Amino acid sequence: MNLKIAIVDDNSFLIHAIKEKLSFFDDVAVKVTAMDGSELLKKLEDYRNLDLILMDIEMPVLDGIETTQIVKQKYPQIKIIMLTAFDNDENIFKAIKAGADGYLLKEINPEELYNGIKETLNGGAAMNPSIALKTLKLLRNPIDIQNPADHEEILLSKREIEVLEQLSKGLSYTAIAENLFLSPSTVRKHIENIYRKLQVHSKIEAVQKAKRHNII
Repeated sequence: MNLKIAIVDDNSFLIHAIKEKLSFFDDVAVKVTAMDGSELLKKLEDYRNLDLILMDIEMPVLDGIETTQIVKQKYPQIKIIMLTAFDNDENIFKAIKAGADGYLLKEINPEELYNGIKETLNGGAAMNPSIALKTLKLLRNPIDIQNPADHEEILLSKREIEVLEQLSKGLSYTAIAENLFLSPSTVRKHIENIYRKLQVHSKIEAVQKAKRHNII
């Protein structure tokens, strides 16, 4: 029996690497590859008799978590294993809630990847040990579930913390620039970095999260 697999990753080198790992096993055939979620959904319209999708999480256009949710609604019979470079708490929980059947790290060896695929297709859940441990912790501690990102280590530079403190006072970019002897474009760059590191999208979110983490 041939196992029909799709690989979705925005890095073509990684798609190739995973294909190579699976080439050791005669009963696995990679039928579909895609660089993001929307490309996968288009291809699934023509080819839906897949057994399993190996899905990256962080992709442009449509990320792995949203794509998993859509695939699970449209094609509930297709199993999905998230392949990720990081065992990040927040993503684990989001992926499981979206309906992922397993969660493995990208640097997995061919044998373990193959076993994970077989296990998932037999109704089990493929999970890297460090991820399984984090999932257990999340389930044991529901507070973590509401705020899984609250325990991550956030490393902001001294300058970014200064900018954040000024932001929390409700000052404009121009006022912050004047107070810290910076150009407005440098302030904007610092704020972009702060948003990225804190994984937030607004001034209010950034200030709230920084206060929760005792950064300011």
